[in-house]
Amino acid sequence: MSSKFFDKLSQNFMEILNDKDDFNPNENNVKAIIKSSVSAQIFDVILKYIYGGIVNLENVETRFSFDLMLAANKFELDELTNKLETHLIDSKASWLKTYFSLIYRAIFNENNFKKLENYCNDIISKHPSFIFENSDFNSLPESALVSLIKRDDLQMKESKIWDYVIKWGISQNPTLPTNLEEWSKENFLTLKTTLQKCLPLIRYFHISNTELFDKIISYKKILDKQLCKDIIQHLAAPDRPVKSIILPARSFVVIEFPSQAEIPKEPFSTIISEEHAAEISSWIDFVVAKVKGTDDILGGYNPLAWDNTYYNGKWMKTKDSFIFSLKNNTVQNSILGRVKDSKLAICNVSKTLQNYIGPHFTDFYLYSDYSDFTLDNENYCSIKVIFTKNL
Repeated sequence: MSSKFFDKLSQNFMEILNDKDDFNPNENNVKAIIKSSVSAQIFDVILKYIYGGIVNLENVETRFSFDLMLAANKFELDELTNKLETHLIDSKASWLKTYFSLIYRAIFNENNFKKLENYCNDIISKHPSFIFENSDFNSLPESALVSLIKRDDLQMKESKIWDYVIKWGISQNPTLPTNLEEWSKENFLTLKTTLQKCLPLIRYFHISNTELFDKIISYKKILDKQLCKDIIQHLAAPDRPVKSIILPARSFVVIEFPSQAEIPKEPFSTIISEEHAAEISSWIDFVVAKVKGTDDILGGYNPLAWDNTYYNGKWMKTKDSFIFSLKNNTVQNSILGRVKDSKLAICNVSKTLQNYIGPHFTDFYLYSDYSDFTLDNENYCSIKVIFTKNL
């Protein structure tokens, strides 16, 4: 991608020079740029943009484009920042999903990437586990948590949202006693202050009475007095009106499948049987290949996302990848090989090899001199090296 920018370039540059926090003149009235976190390579691109209005991203890794966007934001180069943000969303969705946690925290720490925020939140609203069940959940910026729980379409039970909000709030105050019964008035006040932006976004009156009693009442001291009074009243008389604001219930997506009578009776697949499909249907993102002249099916699961942007190729680390073999149309003879060396589980091959090598699971990958895996016999499956079992 090569882009030209002129419309706001001079305006952005003058704003940079007028920023006394980042640019201080010396005795010769020369202004020094104080941005120690920006690499020399990225700064070189920034300079070419400032003086020439051109940014060339041909043959650069996606991570470089992302870091360039962060740097452009630091330099208050709004036009370049917006262009790169749009470029990542439109062209690098696979990479964004692979490094979702990193990206999510970075954009909310800067708090200036609204398009990426919306893009990420749209994904999380449908798949909350991406963030809420992540091991780094407690380090989530407050602004990110608030932006999520304010959404009406967050696909999570309200009592579960409450659990995560409390968990996050307590983690921000490690000195709080682990036993709630030992909490003082000051302890509850500390948690209330930490969660002051989150608590108004909980849909209390859409939580079952049992869960209100079991989960909310224990923390009633962090709630406003009127809200606490209304919740207690709601427990006793749910039909009686309350004074507190009642937020609408979150909208849950219901997927309707056609009845069996509406499904045409056609062959399920020319490669795998319905029994095989039932076995691997929950694996979500997988590669399947049939061994010529046999009924054997080989495949692999990639929990990340394939990324074709690496100029020199790159090994991806994951402990969740696996390869499999479904033999002779019988599930009983199936083989599953899990990762032994997580650092070498998945290979995103270099640009120069992408016409020949397909999905690459180290011990198993697709290869063709003709860019067509059905035209030769070069596909590769090794004796177990990275995975635990032979296929």
